[in-house]
Amino acid sequence: MRLATLAVVLLAAGGGLAQFTPRNPECIAPAGAGGGWDFTCRSVAQVMQDLKIVSQPIKTTNLTGGGGGVAYANVVTQRNNDANLIVAASPATTVRLAQGQFSRFTERDVRWLGAVAADFGLVAVKADAPWKTMQELVAAWKADPAKIAVGGGSAVGGQDHMKVLLLGRAAGIEPRSIKYVPFDGGGQALTSLLGGFIQVFAGDASELRAQVESGTVRVLAMMSPRRLPAPYANVPTLRELGYNLDWVVWRGFYVPKNMPTEAYEFWARALRQVERSQEWAKVREQNSLGQFFMTGAEFQVFIDRQVNQFRNLSRELGIIR
Repeated sequence: MRLATLAVVLLAAGGGLAQFTPRNPECIAPAGAGGGWDFTCRSVAQVMQDLKIVSQPIKTTNLTGGGGGVAYANVVTQRNNDANLIVAASPATTVRLAQGQFSRFTERDVRWLGAVAADFGLVAVKADAPWKTMQELVAAWKADPAKIAVGGGSAVGGQDHMKVLLLGRAAGIEPRSIKYVPFDGGGQALTSLLGGFIQVFAGDASELRAQVESGTVRVLAMMSPRRLPAPYANVPTLRELGYNLDWVVWRGFYVPKNMPTEAYEFWARALRQVERSQEWAKVREQNSLGQFFMTGAEFQVFIDRQVNQFRNLSRELGIIR
């Protein structure tokens, strides 16, 4: 009788673990509103709610600073076992980790959850800018690099800066002569472009789509392996223009390193459900995103490799020694 009672208790406990339900779930976007991380949090949270994966809305918190470093430090030092927290990430995160820009923290201080889509880098100017094509911009840029300020939503040495340095190197422009202005998120960088404080924006396709459709900006080149559908269908890729350069941005998440296993498995399953849904397919289509899905151990291996690749690339570009 006692054994039967114990079995019932153990089954009930096991069922409780399998049925983990987040309470007051939260997604940290490590930059201001309007950028890629903010988009990742809000769009995935909305689909999880639409699919009834979560019973409560997922709150998005914009925790800015340090190119994502403030949020990273907060998670590692203060929320290391939080079962209800996911954090938006991208190559902007792994670039900074590769360069040792997150203080003493490394890619092993969090647990990598997964990625649900691919975004693509681009080069854009204001609609009334004097450069109609990428070739015209490069010609003016080579003639006097100091006259053209390029902005992006990452810190110096971060993802958007690296895009610009790689483009400069491919175009024959000395990387150290390039004038890069960092912003805390793509939204701020875009606002500065429209305000005339910078002349070129090195952002991502999802960030700029609304402005492209409204006609306030002109995209000169995509950093995607092939052309994207409308509204980017008429924009050439850098490869088409003779520059051997792509920049693919996975959109995904990390979680606290000591998140309970049942919670980690819940969030991994949730991402899989999102990725397979018609709702997410519609989000991808509406935001010019490509398909890309990875989670669990496979994603951890992918992150380890990418950090090593970015570390080597950062040394090549003279960003780190």
